[in-house]
Amino acid sequence: MRYMTAGESHGPEEVAIIEGIPAGLTITAADINEQLARRQHGYGRGQRQVIETDTVTIMSGVRHQVTLGSPIALNVHNDDHNHWSKIMDPNSPATVENSMRKVLRPRPGHADLVGGMKYRHQADLRNVLERSSARETVMRVAVGAVAKKLLAALDIDVHGFVTNIGPASSDLTQLTKYKTLAELRAITESYPTRTLTATDDEAMREVIDQTKRQRDTVGGTVQVMATGVPAGLGSYVSADEKLDAKIARAIVGINAFKGVEFGGGFANATKYGSELMDEIYWSAERGFYRGANHLGGFEGGMTTGEMIVVRGVVKPIPTLYQPMQSVDIDTHENHRASTERSDTTAVTAAAVIAEAMVAIELAKAILDKFDTDSLSRLQEQVSAYREEIKHF
Repeated sequence: MRYMTAGESHGPEEVAIIEGIPAGLTITAADINEQLARRQHGYGRGQRQVIETDTVTIMSGVRHQVTLGSPIALNVHNDDHNHWSKIMDPNSPATVENSMRKVLRPRPGHADLVGGMKYRHQADLRNVLERSSARETVMRVAVGAVAKKLLAALDIDVHGFVTNIGPASSDLTQLTKYKTLAELRAITESYPTRTLTATDDEAMREVIDQTKRQRDTVGGTVQVMATGVPAGLGSYVSADEKLDAKIARAIVGINAFKGVEFGGGFANATKYGSELMDEIYWSAERGFYRGANHLGGFEGGMTTGEMIVVRGVVKPIPTLYQPMQSVDIDTHENHRASTERSDTTAVTAAAVIAEAMVAIELAKAILDKFDTDSLSRLQEQVSAYREEIKHF
């Protein structure tokens, strides 16, 4: 499985093409739109989410709501393009009129300046920010929706939620109350901050409100969990085949993510080996299993069969309504950075995007290991493999 996205933040369309999804998977636009709506909702989002109503059009690879095995093309229209059609017109030469809203004062923390240097976009840094914008993640969520449908057909569930926004944090011991991710999903999706309790939600909303009053932005942490993943996905034989490494790359590849950890994560550095290693047990019902999950479902770059637990750190959005110090790229004079429309925080959306990326990497790993032509054959092979490792 592989995919590619295309599109600019204020361009006419966002596009993705997915190759390698087996034939026979039922998928509808409604399945994808449900995930796109989750990405748009959440406390702290900005005006762009009011303008846009993200809905997908399935252009190819699906017939009568069932995948064909051929490449799947997905399209999401940018409603906000209506206000930018001249500025972002791909078919007309540049004029004084359609070159309005140039960006010449790069924003600290964004790709503006370095991207301009790399691609020689010295005339207008908008050429950088339009693609480096997190708007592109709408298509990663769309691709993730397809991946999640595939995983669900194999009894694998994935869910992402928020563990902290700024100084307001959740007590992760609360997770022991939930027997399934479906139960956890029902709770976290009921709060506008996608967190674990009403108390946590209130505290996080207060942080966001205070930040907005200060015309500032705030970051946070999201957690993604996956259940039903069979042992042995990934490999120890080469560094680039380690599945946890692939997931780490996918998480840090999301806009504004600056760190990733598995299981106990960085806190594991304060522990002794005797406290930390997930001891091995066996039962006739389960086969081999671990007595704990400090390592987040991975050993040697491979899944252990335990729940996958991944966390990602999201920095505050760099676009501020009280712009920071910058320099005009034409005059080299000190100026305040350019201001673009922004969210107070995108952590609530980041949980959905991280969930999509974990789902994509798990789907890739499954499709690397088993037959990818037919869903029914894939299901037979995964079922047989589960039985094999259960009786190892």
